Amino acid sequence: MKAKAIVFEAPQSLRVRELELAPMGPLDLEVEVSFSGISTGTERLLWDGTMPPFPGLSYPLVPGYETVGTVVDLGADVSGLQKGDQVFLPGSYAFQGVANLFGGAGSRLVVPHDRAVRLDPSLGNKGVLLALAATAHHVFTVGREGASLTYPDLIVGHGIMGRLLARMVVAAGKPAPVVWETQTLRQAGAMGYDVIHPNEDTRKDYRCICDVSGDAGILKHVIPKMAPGGEVILAGFYKQDLSFAYAPAFMREASIRVAAQWKKQDLDAVVAMFHDGSLSLDGLITHTEKAINAQHAYEVAFGDPQCLKMVIDWTE
Repeated sequence: MKAKAIVFEAPQSLRVRELELAPMGPLDLEVEVSFSGISTGTERLLWDGTMPPFPGLSYPLVPGYETVGTVVDLGADVSGLQKGDQVFLPGSYAFQGVANLFGGAGSRLVVPHDRAVRLDPSLGNKGVLLALAATAHHVFTVGREGASLTYPDLIVGHGIMGRLLARMVVAAGKPAPVVWETQTLRQAGAMGYDVIHPNEDTRKDYRCICDVSGDAGILKHVIPKMAPGGEVILAGFYKQDLSFAYAPAFMREASIRVAAQWKKQDLDAVVAMFHDGSLSLDGLITHTEKAINAQHAYEVAFGDPQCLKMVIDWTE
């Protein structure tokens, strides 16, 4: 079986190619893809060649871990899903002849059934936001097993991750966070919270600061804004080493944590929010392109500050 896929041949070299898919096993699904999202964090680094080394990362590769599609076939031992179900997939490992670290940007995927999450079909292309939403929710839970959730009162960056985080805090009934954003174009679109330029902020009593900007120099700006005993959660992706002045951190007994991959409980939590409507997804997907225009789609996703989320449309 073959399928079309977006392939990064090398940094800044992209093609839509037809690739062989691994045969289905008894616990696998075959999914016809409707939409896949472009990550402006991870995929940007893959595109420009600045991604730090990870096991299994090499070129050529199929990017993408934000995929929505329809189950069209099931292995003999699959239970809990059926043909016609709409599902979210965090990538795949089935494309042959390429690196399989991501693998979600294709017209058809073969995946283990336990990687699929059933979605309400009414979500449409908004279903691709599930991975980002789960990553945002993980900020509340990282390092907190068995403890109460942590909600940031300052969020740095009003891209799609910053918006999801801020909306989740508001949806939980917690005090609305302040959001920093330096780009005027991205300061609009707040829902129940304030977005300001960091130069306008005079507060120095933040208990929990979450950075989703990916700015490697962020610690020198946020640590002086912390209350004693406060913490910074790093939830961006940083291609350069981070550093900070020790004295301000020492005086505040500052904590620094890293939020990485979401866990199953994060996924379950945001699926529930997706389906009950407590988390608004309005205004987050700003651009859509057909797969044939993938080159243009990636250029816009990485180069246009008005693009919060680019979705690739695989439907005919």
